[in-house]
Amino acid sequence: AVRSDSLSLVCQVPYAHIAELFLQNLFKCLPRHPGSRLSLESYVYNILYEVSTPPPGKSIRIYIPPEEPHLPPIATILQRPALKDELPFMDFPLRQLFTYLTVDCVIQLFTCVLLENQVLLRSVDYQKLTIIAECITSLLFPFQWQHVYAPILPASLHHFLDAPVPFVMGLHSDCDSSMRIGSEANLCYVDIDKKSVQLPEELPAFPHRHDFIAEISAALDKYQVPRDRTFDPPSILSPKNLLKDHDMMTSSCTLPSGMHVRRKHSLHDVLDWDRPNSPDLPLPPAGVPSRPDVRQRIVDIVRRSGGDEVDSSPNEVMPSTKQKTPLSTLEQYYEDLRLNNSIREIFLNRFVQMFAAYEQYVILPNQAREDWLSNRESMHNFDKASFLSDQPQHHRPFLSQFLESQMFVTLIDNKIMMSWGDDGSGGCSLDSLNGDVEYNLKLFDNRIKILRKRYGGESMIRTANYEPCLLARETQKLLDKRLASIDMEVAPPSEILDKRPPYYRSFPLLEKSVLNQECASRGNSLRRVKNGSKWKVKEISLDGGNKENDGGGNKSNRNSANLSGTEISPALMAQANWTFVEKLLKDCKSKTKRMLLEKMGTEAIELGLSGEASVTGVEENTMIASLCDLLEKVWSHGLVNKQGKSALWTHLTAYLEIKDCQNPSKQIDTNYLTPDLSSLAIEPEIPPSPTRGRSKSRDRKSLGPEQLRPLPESLEFDIRNILSMTDIKTHIGYARAWVRLALEKKLLSRHLRTLLSDTALLRQLYKRSAFVRCDDEVEQFLYHLLTLNAVDYFCYTNTYPTAKLPYRVVIFPSKKGSAATTSANVWIAISGTLGETQQINVPRHSLEFVFHHKTLGILTSLRIGHDDTGMSSKWLVEHVVVRNEVSGHTYKFPCGRWLGRGIDDGSIERLLIGQLVPRTVDSEELVEACRTPPRTRSPSIQRPEVRPSDIQHMLGDSVNAIVKWHYRPSRERDASSLTNLLCGENGLVKCLEQAFLCGFRSQRMFGRNLYLWDYFVRVKEQFETSLVEESVELVRGGGSVCSSPPTSGSSPESPPQGSTTVLPPVARQELSAVWRCYCHLMDEINNVKQTLGKDGRFQLFICLSLREHLIHRMLVPMAYTRVTTEMYEEQSFMRKKGLLTFLRQILEPLDEFHIVLENSITQGIGSHC
Repeated sequence: AVRSDSLSLVCQVPYAHIAELFLQNLFKCLPRHPGSRLSLESYVYNILYEVSTPPPGKSIRIYIPPEEPHLPPIATILQRPALKDELPFMDFPLRQLFTYLTVDCVIQLFTCVLLENQVLLRSVDYQKLTIIAECITSLLFPFQWQHVYAPILPASLHHFLDAPVPFVMGLHSDCDSSMRIGSEANLCYVDIDKKSVQLPEELPAFPHRHDFIAEISAALDKYQVPRDRTFDPPSILSPKNLLKDHDMMTSSCTLPSGMHVRRKHSLHDVLDWDRPNSPDLPLPPAGVPSRPDVRQRIVDIVRRSGGDEVDSSPNEVMPSTKQKTPLSTLEQYYEDLRLNNSIREIFLNRFVQMFAAYEQYVILPNQAREDWLSNRESMHNFDKASFLSDQPQHHRPFLSQFLESQMFVTLIDNKIMMSWGDDGSGGCSLDSLNGDVEYNLKLFDNRIKILRKRYGGESMIRTANYEPCLLARETQKLLDKRLASIDMEVAPPSEILDKRPPYYRSFPLLEKSVLNQECASRGNSLRRVKNGSKWKVKEISLDGGNKENDGGGNKSNRNSANLSGTEISPALMAQANWTFVEKLLKDCKSKTKRMLLEKMGTEAIELGLSGEASVTGVEENTMIASLCDLLEKVWSHGLVNKQGKSALWTHLTAYLEIKDCQNPSKQIDTNYLTPDLSSLAIEPEIPPSPTRGRSKSRDRKSLGPEQLRPLPESLEFDIRNILSMTDIKTHIGYARAWVRLALEKKLLSRHLRTLLSDTALLRQLYKRSAFVRCDDEVEQFLYHLLTLNAVDYFCYTNTYPTAKLPYRVVIFPSKKGSAATTSANVWIAISGTLGETQQINVPRHSLEFVFHHKTLGILTSLRIGHDDTGMSSKWLVEHVVVRNEVSGHTYKFPCGRWLGRGIDDGSIERLLIGQLVPRTVDSEELVEACRTPPRTRSPSIQRPEVRPSDIQHMLGDSVNAIVKWHYRPSRERDASSLTNLLCGENGLVKCLEQAFLCGFRSQRMFGRNLYLWDYFVRVKEQFETSLVEESVELVRGGGSVCSSPPTSGSSPESPPQGSTTVLPPVARQELSAVWRCYCHLMDEINNVKQTLGKDGRFQLFICLSLREHLIHRMLVPMAYTRVTTEMYEEQSFMRKKGLLTFLRQILEPLDEFHIVLENSITQGIGSHC
């Protein structure tokens, strides 16, 4: 039989290099010939009983076995960093990390670990797996990896790869290469031997990534770490790069809003290499920094710290002029310690720079510690929204995800626990805040204080530029001092055996009687053990028995897999599986609750969650992406066989195939049908495919009663709609689009219940232990998802702006016989938050049709008009309804006005403002409501009078809404949402219309009633007359005589008739400017379009005068015209001093804003005044 033995050394502090060197030399010291100096037992006894761990900030010289039995012991140094000023001890060489992987790959791997993705390492060398895992997790300081950690995963535990939780695991390359991970959506696959990293989809970039890589490269060059920079860019196999056929993971492509991947090689792909600022491109070579000034600063810092000038040549592996004499093993070890210190300080500096002000956003609890601990999971301890609002826009995608990680949450929890002044023990639901955690957090806070002091204290003002690390030199001095000045020394080992064999043929069993007891006569024993509740001592005897001084062990914050046995029992497998199930259910509960709180407003603020709108889009998109990841984990758990990158999409498509097979009537390909038959064929199930261009064919409708058929809510309908999206190319992309669509339609829980109801398919795809086959847990899971129906999401509409979607339009004319039809050619144009259409011709004799267009977003306005041709062109339109045939959002556009010359105000074009119809209103109710006239009617029709006090209140509300809108961050403002505030049912235009109608003498005994536009036209005529008179006076050289007061404050109770006031030159120029701008706007409106009626022109004038900052300036000149006296009563806003002053003052705050109007309002009129 073949014996398989191993030597191991267990230490309290991970002295990896010294332990490895001790074991290697101990094996080499096996006396195979007579004449060895010491027995093996002497070296083992020395390391067990005479060597102690140095205290923090101290060093000790010890002796380890030599490489040859006849040589004396080798002296080496053990040292520990000081707790207050230095990073925790780390002995694994980072030099090897950057030798095995390129700097670019390391940063990408580091980003994946920070965002708690699943990380799978692979190599033929177990040592490489351990070094990569240990090094990358040590760089997380001050954060700590909180999840599954198994650097070497044995074959018997490969089922752990199915765990739907974050992990860092290592596999030997001899494992089955065809093995598939449960979910690859969040998997980072690192092939160490090939120096390649395959990244998850939609991975955000680490802040200042290019400069960060340049600084690390400078430090590596200083310590002459050999690295090949030539192949850095191709080594990152992101979803934007093509993957090879033999790679473990299938190729992928990124999917999100507005970012598209070129699927074919083109000239752009070559030219884009020279664009370092493009977010969609691979990183340039590490030796070529993105900004030369930052690179030069980094080189200068390295030079000041004592290093040689960094060679910036990107193609050399190592400059030949810098080669030195090869270092000994111990010299290389000390040099590695210095490099570790430098690299770790650079990484820590990034966190210090990013979170320099994090304490300001920590929400300290206002209740007792016990209450906080019991409700910790439902509390929000960090103001994420405010923190993100203070960060640069391009850093928010990464930071918004990282703030949701367990690492960051744990650090904030520890920060709060430290505020109570104790270690958090005694009934604490958190892991006990041991000394190491406390010291680490204090060190991080101390580094932030140093940074603040450098920049001017607590109220520091810093730029967003990259700041290199400046403290590495100071901490290296402390390290060099410990290595140069030894604080303690252990006596060299001496012989402890009286009799020993002269030599051995194989490694022997050591003398247990000597090694199991400490010799009392040796007075230099330095064995120290930290006692107390935090550290437990476990003595291991060499005869196989274990003796525990205390019942427990030091609780690690890593959930390391138990790898002691080669096989795992079914009971342990069941327990591990049940742990996964509980974790998934707990994550679902927390994520849905978090999403609800973000949408709830006041309730969320009361719980400590900021309701700032500045980062709502970032946080919401992050949470929805996190929900998609959770669903992938659920559907990846317990798969029988993996068939694609997305287990959820595989299940959905399998369900669709089954339903298609069960359908006896095979669906006809509508591409071979005539337009009318095509419409009839697809209408009962789904709308026409949005993959086509704007279709010339319309749904065939008669002039019978209008109808709006309910949109199907079946699972198959939504799957087919997602399949028709041409922008998506991967299974993960399809799955995420489907989740967003179902969430927006409030059908996510129902669809998943339908999907899981097919038990036969479920048994075929999943093992009995899978989460989706645990009935009770699935019920709770679906219940949590059902709570999301309480809030409204537009996550599908806003995420895919280039998707071509079908929109159904239904026009509801008046039921009166003469007004129900028109002989003219009707057209519509629709505007939304993401775009607008050109004029779309309505099919003749049709009230319902479908058109296709790129996503318009949330619809805001609609223009409807006709060309006024034919014998009976006049048309009374009550409502227009537009429905997105994919998302199901329905918008109602009230009209209630005539289209036609010689009727109403003579308009053949109307601007209608949309209202989103709640999903609780079914199609029949909507149709019935739209057949009745809306409240909006022509102002010429007699209406109940509105009191001036009510108009004042309405004006205050509308102006206040516009002011609040302008104080939103720019990314949350768009002209479409302003349109509703201006022209909506309770918008500013409607309120001003009421103000101008108050006391307006519109009724005439003979002839048609007057409109407000008639008054504005007559005011223009009087302004033009005044301008002519002013010109004549200027020609004569006299003063200006006008029927207008010098200031509004000196105006009388009512406008005087025939009074003359000589204005000073400045006031005269201001008044003339108001007259000219007023007349110019009126001329522009009269000339731009003849299709607008009088009310439409009034609406256009009010909006343009707001944009030109004219509206509050023109009121007083208008009030002091003779026209105002003739057309208004005494108790009106235009003639009563108090009401006029209120109207001017309430509009004056709008003067400070730059108002941008969308094209549907301006009619193409540019700003000239």
